[in-house]
Parts: sequence; structure tokens; C-alpha cells
Amino acid sequence: MPSYLTAWPSRDLIRAGHQQITKEWWQTRRSRFDNFISQLVLAEVGAGDVEAARERLTALQGIPILDANEAVTDLADALTVSLALPQKAVTDAVHIAISAVHGMHFLLTWNCTHIANAEMSGAIEAACKERGFSCPVICTPEELMGV
Repeated sequence: MPSYLTAWPSRDLIRAGHQQITKEWWQTRRSRFDNFISQLVLAEVGAGDVEAARERLTALQGIPILDANEAVTDLADALTVSLALPQKAVTDAVHIAISAVHGMHFLLTWNCTHIANAEMSGAIEAACKERGFSCPVICTPEELMGV
């Protein structure tokens, strides 16, 4: 999500829409929630073009960081297996696990391939519940815009 927040406007219509919704959510809705990130988010936004990474990291300054602990690792491993995630998507399971283990109410993402994916939500919820965690509501910024 931070990449959509700070990126140059895309010529791709869907990406441009995501960028606009992200900026609108950040400006009008973010203050209504307790926001948290993880070290994994910081690593992801810190990668790539140096100037773009600096902008993304600046946007996230001051947001508390959730730690990855043994419970996160265990749940991420279980999610990786139950969702049959490819190796390149293991970090997606970690994002979910960090949110669940730390009791987050929402996990906000534009990753609709492995995270905000209705076909996977049942397996995600089951894996969390089997390990004693409540699954956060996983949604896009558009779904959390309010009424």
C-alpha cells in the first residue's frame, strides 16, 4: 500500500485507481484507526529506487512496528502450507501471521493474489483459529473507506 501512496500516477487505469483510493484513505480515514506496520513492511518499502524508497519510508515514520516472534513464524508456516503458497509468496503469509498474532482488527492491503483473496479467506481463518488467533479482517483500502 505505501508504494501506491507515494508513486507517480500510473497510466494503468486500475493502478491509478488504487493509487487514488490509497491517497484518499491515507488523508481521510487513516486517523480513525490505530496503524501498525512490521519490519517486513519496512524492508519491502525500503527496496528499489533510492528516492522512491525514501518517500515510502518517510510516509511510514512514526507508525509503531509489530515484531515477528515464534508464534508469527509458526502461524506463517501453517498458512504457507494450508494455502499452498509458492516460495515467492511466503512473505504474504508472514504479513497475515503478524496481524493475527498481534490481534489486529484489520489487515489493509492491495495484494489480492494471496492476502485479500476471498477464495483463500476460509483457509486463512481456519489456520488462525486452529492456532488460537482471531483472523483480522483482510481488506483493501477501498473496502475500508466507510460510508
